[in-house]
Amino acid sequence: MAGGGAGAAAEAARGRVRILHRAADLAAASWDRLAGSANPFVSHAFISALEDSGSAVASAGWQAAHLLVEGAEGQPVGLMPAWAKGHSQGEYVFDHSWAEAWHRAGGRYYPKLQVATPFTPATAPKLLAAEPQARAQLVRAAEALVREQGWSSAHATFLPPEDVPTFAAAGWLERHDIQFHFNARGLSGFADFLGQLASRKRKELRREREAALAAVDKVEWLTGSDLTEAVWDDFFRFYMDTGGRKWGRPYLTRTFFSLLSERMADRVLLVVAWKGGRRVAGALNFLGADCLYGRHWGTLEDIPFLHFELCYHQAIDIAGHLGLARVEAGAQGPHKVKRGYRPVITRSMHHLADLRFAAAVADFLAREREAVAREVALFEAELPFRAADAAEGARKE
Repeated sequence: MAGGGAGAAAEAARGRVRILHRAADLAAASWDRLAGSANPFVSHAFISALEDSGSAVASAGWQAAHLLVEGAEGQPVGLMPAWAKGHSQGEYVFDHSWAEAWHRAGGRYYPKLQVATPFTPATAPKLLAAEPQARAQLVRAAEALVREQGWSSAHATFLPPEDVPTFAAAGWLERHDIQFHFNARGLSGFADFLGQLASRKRKELRREREAALAAVDKVEWLTGSDLTEAVWDDFFRFYMDTGGRKWGRPYLTRTFFSLLSERMADRVLLVVAWKGGRRVAGALNFLGADCLYGRHWGTLEDIPFLHFELCYHQAIDIAGHLGLARVEAGAQGPHKVKRGYRPVITRSMHHLADLRFAAAVADFLAREREAVAREVALFEAELPFRAADAAEGARKE
């Protein structure tokens, strides 16, 4: 494995593997040629903003170890965004119990390799390569790095379905969890959505929305050049206030938001509520090719139903307005079900270096997947749609 003290050389039949310690070590055009344009969270702009802002850096427990496969002539042919992690924070796929079990057995769980986008529980490709050989080589390179460094494990989180078979073929363990996504295909916005609901549910959500909007002066959507430093100053106050109460220590620095405007403002959409002549709350979204990704929310005032309005109801309107197929509204949140967000299984894959530990985790994951499937069925039964619309929505998923 070439690059930065990674250990013995590991040359593969189709090229060399190199470790990048910063996204900036690869030209943005080369990175994005591999990442594509569909998903904002694997773009060079987003990853480099996390690193350059001091949000995802070694001092915060995120040491970049991006794996790059180079072809015979040195051209980039495969990329895996990855970090050496000294903790399990900011990942949203919780392995704290695994770490505790391994420590009780006398092992050292950290560092570990995390194949992910930091602080981002959104589905995104992790094998950024077109050729199957390069995709498989990236997985082997992750395993080799774990082995060479004596680390406990590697974890690839929030994978799209097309990434899973390559990891599975290498023997990685599959884990399931649940998120709640809105199927916006064919809908023009919130009014269309309400038309699909049973009468009682429709009236309840309409009253909820009316109450939230009546409590503020206006709601606006900001993107591109609208995202001024003054706007980010306000949003950062929202983020710090709400994030501080929820997590204790928000992860993102103020500089990160400025870099978003510099590098990808057209892929950012901020929903802001005004009251008393000032901005009082906001919800940060990112635009994908066919999806609106809801990420961060914050507020300075406790206004009933405003969180639901800015994060979920406005997102449905945005998706309809832009013709997007779905809304991914972030981690957790069974309260999203009554607002039409359907339970969706999210997938992660895990490589544990110790075979005995891997066998114990595999047994746990088999039972956990069964429990997740049962939970999905329970949530499906709570969706607010009329029977015909519920069946049609499930068919489109």
